[in-house]
Amino acid sequence: MTPAARAPQGREWREEGAVLLVSCYELGRQPLGVASPLAFLRRAGYRPAALDVAAEPFSEEKARRARLVGISVPMHTALRLGVAVARRARAANPGCHICFFGLYALLNSSHLLAHGADSCLGGESEAALVQLAGALAGGRPPSEVPGLALRGRPGAPLLAKLPWAAPAREGLPPLAAYARLARGGELLLAGAVEASRGCKHLCLHCPIPPVYGGRFFAVPREVVLEDARRLASQGARHLTFADPDFLNGPAHALRVARAVHAELPGLTFDFTAKVSHLVRHAELLPEFARLGCLFIVTAVESLNDGILAKLQKGHARADVRAALAACRAAGISLRPSLLAFTPWTTAEDYFELLDFIEEEELADEVDPVQFAIRLLIPPGSALLGTPQLAPHLGELDQENFIHRWAHPDPRMDRLHEEALALVEEAAEGGEDPALTFARLRALAAEVLEMPDRAESSFAAVSPSRARPPRLTESWFC
Repeated sequence: MTPAARAPQGREWREEGAVLLVSCYELGRQPLGVASPLAFLRRAGYRPAALDVAAEPFSEEKARRARLVGISVPMHTALRLGVAVARRARAANPGCHICFFGLYALLNSSHLLAHGADSCLGGESEAALVQLAGALAGGRPPSEVPGLALRGRPGAPLLAKLPWAAPAREGLPPLAAYARLARGGELLLAGAVEASRGCKHLCLHCPIPPVYGGRFFAVPREVVLEDARRLASQGARHLTFADPDFLNGPAHALRVARAVHAELPGLTFDFTAKVSHLVRHAELLPEFARLGCLFIVTAVESLNDGILAKLQKGHARADVRAALAACRAAGISLRPSLLAFTPWTTAEDYFELLDFIEEEELADEVDPVQFAIRLLIPPGSALLGTPQLAPHLGELDQENFIHRWAHPDPRMDRLHEEALALVEEAAEGGEDPALTFARLRALAAEVLEMPDRAESSFAAVSPSRARPPRLTESWFC
């Protein structure tokens, strides 16, 4: 019997909730970062509890009952929230073992281990979580768990292929607690599945390459289909393929989409893919549309070819228009994500981005927050040490898990701060995104001292216009 399959030892480890897995934030979705390891732990004989503090209150009762608390940190926002969760768990249960796991855990393990965590795991961590629970249950040292970061011992990314299991969603809040699909005046329940993990690309600003190093893993089609069935049984009418890039394996992606559609033809879906993949695999888009694809998220980031090269994005400005044309020809909405503020973004670059959105009439397909996204440089970022970043890099703000940087034009830093405040206020008030865009443009014209660029055609659009399908949660990192 492998360590990952050992049954829990000791009566206390067989009790409900001896292992507690906590999600902090996962883009408004029912969290795969917790649902997947829940399945591994249950298969090994544990009876883990789950908690999602993005959708329900923190439970001191669950924390007090737990012997192992695993905190899922697949993204930067989750990491910042997870530190507060760890403090609350430690206060409620001083003797529990706290393990951070997920994409951001190993990248920040030194700080986490020095401030309350007992261990950290990164990469494909489900089996290692089972091994950690087994070691603790059997009174063995956690150091026997491969890849585990401990005080005085650095960890290593876990990239072995998994004995896959369909995510277990029992114990998580219902889909009604999460983001929904807004389509045709309806708000429909939505769920998230994954057909692959990791990414074969090495974009310098992305947190995935420092952990996965250009590798990706295809989730077996049967596992994805079983998860889709479970979500449909919960009432899901739409699926998000939460892969970092659904088209890393285009043949696999198409087989998965065909299988889900054949069994659950009423489900629609969306996915994320690189601009270059949308151009390279444009011939696949009409079939994805027939199978139910409503929209695709793609990381446009910038329209400046120099900035795209600095980030090693693998596409150019011309490719953005080609990808947009291919999606529109297939009847699929394209939702660009942006990196509106970098150390190299000029005032003219910012307005060229705004001009592009107006020319292509994308006000309803770009969440306003995208115009306030600033380059995030976490510990372990592949951008650290590059000559293009060095002149702008400031100190490490460890409490916020970022390296500070300053723009050579102070107006751009001011615009970022004011744009972020504007979009947050607009989102809280439910403002029409076209109006928010027009206000952002006027703000940029004022701050960047370019009054002739202030007017926006979106200021006059009808508030009753038909809008393309979208999820109700704005895209954050």
